[in-house]
Amino acid sequence: MHRQLISHLAHADHPIAAPVSAANLDRLLTRAKLPAGARVLDLGCGEGAWLLRALELHPDATADGVDIGEEALASAAEAAGRLGLSARLRLHQVPAESFAAAEPYDLVLCVGATHAFGSFTDTLDAVRRHLRPGGLALIGEGFWERPPSKELLDLFGSDPDEYADLAGTVARARDAGYATVYAHTSTREEWDEYEWSWTGTLTRWALDHPGPDGDEALAAADEHRDMWLNGYRDVLGFVTLLLRPTER
Repeated sequence: MHRQLISHLAHADHPIAAPVSAANLDRLLTRAKLPAGARVLDLGCGEGAWLLRALELHPDATADGVDIGEEALASAAEAAGRLGLSARLRLHQVPAESFAAAEPYDLVLCVGATHAFGSFTDTLDAVRRHLRPGGLALIGEGFWERPPSKELLDLFGSDPDEYADLAGTVARARDAGYATVYAHTSTREEWDEYEWSWTGTLTRWALDHPGPDGDEALAAADEHRDMWLNGYRDVLGFVTLLLRPTER
């Protein structure tokens, strides 16, 4: 089973695909204060939960969703049809770094998908190319709530500088030429809801599908749960920053 399919299955009951509640997702999108006829782009949109809600909140907006996951995009298209939003949503199965559009956007999202560009700073540089003057970026990124252990870094296959602390994350955005105009720091409750949902939904699917795929899915759920409970719980945080480019 490829990574995108496992992620799609695991997010079936939590399509927001980040440790963010539905209420806080609404709050972030509302705080963006989109203009009439807004254009919205999501780089790494997954099942499209952020875009679909943006279209519901802004009935004259249009949106583009970009992802490499075939199953996730099919789910986004199905949900758009169910909600009567298909005419205002365009979906693109291409790598996020390869996407190009003829017109800029009022809001560009990349929540929990900065790895597609290599790093947080690389993501900010890529997002800038898609923004109209005065446009906003909504970027969800991890940060260290407390210094990670060497064991956790080895488990992640990363180094201490992959993430900063919360203040350092805001500083990285500033140094990349963005002002933070709002943000939401995910709570422990949001993290727990996300992780129990991710691992539990995948586990249920695995038990309902005995055989090689089920075994692989169950192993992925067990590995993820162990890494969370015995590794990054209360160490890795998540912040969703609402950013506006500044003159560098």
